[in-house]
Amino acid sequence: MKPQNVLQLACEPIPVVRIGFVGLGNRGILALERYMHLEGVEVKALCDLRTENLDRAADVLQRFGRTAATRYAETGGWQALCERTDLDLVYICTDWLTHTDIAVYALQQGRHVALEVPAAMSVADCWRLVDTAEQVRRHCMMLENCCYDAYALTALNMVQQGVLGEITHAEGAYIHDLRRHYFADETQGGYHNHWMKLYSQQHTGNPYPTHGLGPICQWMGIHRGDRLDYLVSMSSRQAGLSAYAERIFGADSREAQQPYEMGDVNSTLIRTVKGRTILLQYDVATPRPYSRHQTLCGTKGFLQKYPVPCLFLDGHGKEPLAGEALQELLDRYQHPFTREIGGEARRKEMPNEMNYIMDYRLVYCLRHGLPLDQDVYDAAEWSCITELSELSVRQGSVPIPIPDFTRGHWE
Repeated sequence: MKPQNVLQLACEPIPVVRIGFVGLGNRGILALERYMHLEGVEVKALCDLRTENLDRAADVLQRFGRTAATRYAETGGWQALCERTDLDLVYICTDWLTHTDIAVYALQQGRHVALEVPAAMSVADCWRLVDTAEQVRRHCMMLENCCYDAYALTALNMVQQGVLGEITHAEGAYIHDLRRHYFADETQGGYHNHWMKLYSQQHTGNPYPTHGLGPICQWMGIHRGDRLDYLVSMSSRQAGLSAYAERIFGADSREAQQPYEMGDVNSTLIRTVKGRTILLQYDVATPRPYSRHQTLCGTKGFLQKYPVPCLFLDGHGKEPLAGEALQELLDRYQHPFTREIGGEARRKEMPNEMNYIMDYRLVYCLRHGLPLDQDVYDAAEWSCITELSELSVRQGSVPIPIPDFTRGHWE
């Protein structure tokens, strides 16, 4: 039997969304704290390998006057959590390599799934997510928070209203100096079992494409009238992590002598079926200032967020809009999500507005039986760049086709 697509999937409304959290480290505990500020949710279960993380999570529930949740600390605890029949949503904040297995199992148990980025690290795992979501007809949303950035939402609103004309090119990135975190232990802001450093020792390409790519795909209507066709990718040599380790630990240290496959800077070019192009960059190993680029080119205008917000429109002079003129236009095209849900986040003094909007929208859509803002095809399309960029790099930057996860339904 041919699988039925889950484009615009709408499920039965859930008046109170019952949630199990898997992974309560740096990202997971912050997500749990955000959910304390949302209506119509109940946290039923918590799972983490570290008892101290579970203790912190239990303290969060107690501090907000919530009912204590069942705790799962053993290695297979996530499976037991997913099997609970009193859960509607499994919220996954573990390391990259475990996202897909947990998500697929949760879907098979009839749960909706929200999982951190990237949703999968291989094309095969992207297909597992798509196939399973289609078979069980449950939501699988990757938690790409950058799609809810105020500037990205304003750009989306401008695109949808035709302000920038026909979109031809966009640029996105994840540029973030993480050198200290690579070598720190978990109590000092490092990663569990140094999983990110270990991945960089074995892989190249762009392992973290979704922060840059997600907003762009929404601007371009990917699998909503266009689709990603193929990519070429190139990585620089590796030097940044080794130089940092030599400076901190000494030239003869194990850290400084460790080889890495991951280049300091990866650049990936993507072309869509309709001829638009996307530049993605990845750099976590140099001192470059934080950037996601967020650059968009159209026949009537240009905008970017980084390094400084900039907007140029035909008919508005020869110079980019700045100061009050820029702010007036940004205010005019402010997205309703930013104005209404973001305004609520600001009133509640939430530390990260776009994360709050993301979680609010997820819960709102589940409670009202609406399609989610991001579907399983978004998760697969954005995440598959991880493996495909590595394949291109290792083969001399040859073009690599990007699968059509909608099986022809992208138009």
